[in-house]
Amino acid sequence: MTPLRGFTVAITAERRRDELGALLERRGARVVSAPAITIIPLLDDAALRAATVACVEHAPDVVVATTGIGFRGWLEAAEGWGVGEELRGGLGAARLIARGAKPCGAIRAAGLTEQWSAPTESCAEILDKLLAEGVAGRRIAVQLHGGPQDEFTTALRTAGAEVVEVPVYRWTAREDQEPLRRLVDQIIGGVVDAVTFTSAPAVTALLDAAGDGRAPAVLDAFRDGVLAACVGPVTAAPLRERDVPTLVPDRSRLGALVRAVTEALPSRARRLEVAGRTVELRGHAAIVDGEFLPLAPASMAVLRALAAQPGTVVSRARLASALPSGTQGAIDMAVARLRSSLGSADLIETVIKRGYRLRTSA
Repeated sequence: MTPLRGFTVAITAERRRDELGALLERRGARVVSAPAITIIPLLDDAALRAATVACVEHAPDVVVATTGIGFRGWLEAAEGWGVGEELRGGLGAARLIARGAKPCGAIRAAGLTEQWSAPTESCAEILDKLLAEGVAGRRIAVQLHGGPQDEFTTALRTAGAEVVEVPVYRWTAREDQEPLRRLVDQIIGGVVDAVTFTSAPAVTALLDAAGDGRAPAVLDAFRDGVLAACVGPVTAAPLRERDVPTLVPDRSRLGALVRAVTEALPSRARRLEVAGRTVELRGHAAIVDGEFLPLAPASMAVLRALAAQPGTVVSRARLASALPSGTQGAIDMAVARLRSSLGSADLIETVIKRGYRLRTSA
């Protein structure tokens, strides 16, 4: 059985969402796509053109490349403006610093060579290195990624550097917010088991879509059951600032993120011995003695409520609170369907006038 079968994983990325979704589906996950933000290229933007001209007319001493797509986009825009060769010459004479493997790849693809790459792929590590070396009187071009990097650029300026900010692209909220609003409902309702994030603005966009009224419930869901999986520490920062635990892979790569989710979700599954059988609870399914059994949402809600107190009688009132329609008939119907789906009535015992319980002994 594929490792993520029975789990639902949400994707908030727009760029490379098909690739991420395919990787998760290949491992058995049910994927929900809700792009949180969209990238707006600034190939014709006045600010980018001004920064490019500034670098051509007065070549920088140091160039910080933060993303592969951004560095490539900068060179493509310069080519379109007829200054590509001049920009490339200036970059070749500068000290090129990369924030990880992807900008390294873009630098080398342009026929250039990076002189240093941050092992942790973080701007904080780059900043520490530059400040330790001394930047007073040096001209530093910083290719931004998605928005202003005020803390980074301000620290350089405070240390005496002249900083040229290169805004190659920016993030903005998507016009169609409905998929994101549905995801908010699914997170609060516990319908998804994990949400993946590939950028910090996507986290912010999700909370903005929830609004002041429901954002606390989203954060509580992440603290209590829904896995927040972030591609790197920068992406995780907005959640960690709100005391939300996050899953971050060792390397900031989609493949590493998928591997981390693939390891984490099965380890979080609840396993019980019920009436001599091994029962494992996954997001929308149960595995009984190795047999995969998909369950309807109401049946899964009942099973979770019973599994929360194995061997203990769970009242109809308690079960009603776990169902969208908590009437007496709805409870009895959900239990009947659950028994049918599990293929055995022996796993769930009816306690007359009190409720139901899982048989934890044979």
